[in-house]
Amino acid sequence: MDINTLRIAATLVSFVTFVGIIAWALDRRKSQQFQDAAALPLNDD
Repeated sequence: MDINTLRIAATLVSFVTFVGIIAWALDRRKSQQFQDAAALPLNDD
């Protein structure tokens, strides 16, 4: 295994992680939770 193989593996792992984060952020089931969290600074208790 040479350095180029390790670079390719690191790039692929980074890309898969990025796609996973994007999929998590755009998940429709979590949109209400994200909206609630975004409104927290504006709520006066």
